Amino acid sequence: MLIDRAVIEVRSGNGGNGAISFLREKNMPKGGPDGGNGGRGGSVFLIAKGDVNTLLAYRHSRLIAADDGGKGDKKMRFGRSAEDVYCDVPVGTVVYEESTGAFLADLSHEGDIVRLAKGGRGGRGNAAYKSSRLKAPKIAENGLPGERKRIILELKLLADAGLIGFPSVGKSTLLNIVSKANAVTADYPFTTLTPNLGVVTLKDGAHQFVLADMPGLIEGAHEGKGLGITFLRHIERCRVLVHMVSMDGERDPVSDYNIINAELRDYGAKLELRPQIVVATKMDSDGAEERKAAFDKAIGIESIGISALTDEGVDYLMKKTYELIMKTPLFPLKGVEEEEAIGGMKVYDAHLDAKEAPFTIARPSEHLFVITGEEVTKKYGLINLSTDQGVAQLIAYLQRLGIDEALKDKGAVDGDTVRLCDFEFEYIE
Repeated sequence: MLIDRAVIEVRSGNGGNGAISFLREKNMPKGGPDGGNGGRGGSVFLIAKGDVNTLLAYRHSRLIAADDGGKGDKKMRFGRSAEDVYCDVPVGTVVYEESTGAFLADLSHEGDIVRLAKGGRGGRGNAAYKSSRLKAPKIAENGLPGERKRIILELKLLADAGLIGFPSVGKSTLLNIVSKANAVTADYPFTTLTPNLGVVTLKDGAHQFVLADMPGLIEGAHEGKGLGITFLRHIERCRVLVHMVSMDGERDPVSDYNIINAELRDYGAKLELRPQIVVATKMDSDGAEERKAAFDKAIGIESIGISALTDEGVDYLMKKTYELIMKTPLFPLKGVEEEEAIGGMKVYDAHLDAKEAPFTIARPSEHLFVITGEEVTKKYGLINLSTDQGVAQLIAYLQRLGIDEALKDKGAVDGDTVRLCDFEFEYIE
């Protein structure tokens, strides 16, 4: 079963806490601080594997978690660093963050790897704080917390050209003729429920390309009707689209042609800008020549007529498809900036990338002030408050940030309560 989309939750491990310890042995009653550092938490990675062809393992939303790092111990024993977790996904998997929709990675080559969640750094033990001025530190760091995210995985098939068109126009039949794909064919709509890939070798035997048979498209597919997004998602990697329109007289070919192009445009990945080769299929049907002539006149270009029954025009079509592929560049995926997709460059904006203020102060009630901010809360999480020196370290850090002046500006008076995460203290002017 081809499962081409999954949502997973990933959690990296927390870093281990550093230890507060002092060496106490028979011959060394005052041996000094010997608390070891905590170990690093495990990270979560995705790696592209050629022998994996579906996201079935991630079909149901699940949690992929790495272990926490071990705590530091006495006698300078460092905590164990947790092992990283590697998850196999198919080549062609694209990764997005669910909360923001931000593009994270395109694993389009065997062995491509991306880190989804970084393990937390282990905290330093009190031995790391020993200095000529502080010979008996009772200070240690807590380990940094890991990351937790919900991730969207989408498999977008790697094909040079894609066969598109309404159901039952002969896409699967053509793929079977020009390759050994053995796609299922039958005389009813939506025979193909998942995309099929085939390798096409030209008559000269020296040139090949990958051709994909996409599930049939109907009007409203970009909104999820029919096979909907399942069809459109896989087209994003195709450099060339082979647009197949039936000339058997059962449907209006001009209307079908316009509907398909409208769906490509409405999907939003600029699929309508892909080079197209228009193909008139089932040319062995009665009246097909007349319908093809009228169709070509209506759309303003000459289509290539083929017949799967007689193999008419098939070799010529494959030759033209290969020639167009060779002179067409790769297109960026939906949601990926062109500079990042083609040149590997990122454009920075001084306004967007400006450093966030280390803290903000809110006043939810008359005598309560709450300190928030990514930088200050991260530092707070590192400080071990189990000792007086740890508390003093936190207070000194807040003073260096200018918290006292900011509280005074906010109108704080003696006796007011100041809260930082789960730590509270009394403001003294």
